Amino acid sequence: MKKLKNEKELVKKAIAAGVKYGEERGVVEFEPTDSATQKIEYIYRLLVHDKIIQPLPQDQVSQLSMKHRLAMWASKLD
Repeated sequence: MKKLKNEKELVKKAIAAGVKYGEERGVVEFEPTDSATQKIEYIYRLLVHDKIIQPLPQDQVSQLSMKHRLAMWASKLD
């Protein structure tokens, strides 16, 4: 897994876009007290469920790999 140049910014962009997507779809309402870890996991699972991103192999699912997958997704937005 190759680290992206601006991965931190892309993860922030992915969280913002994922929160907006989930709330517009009406499947989730994030609270201000929700941690970034919780948001990342929920957004990752939602995007996999909706077949927007490819799922990671079951033995490779971790917080770091989910962040990376979301950053890759965010890099392709806009």
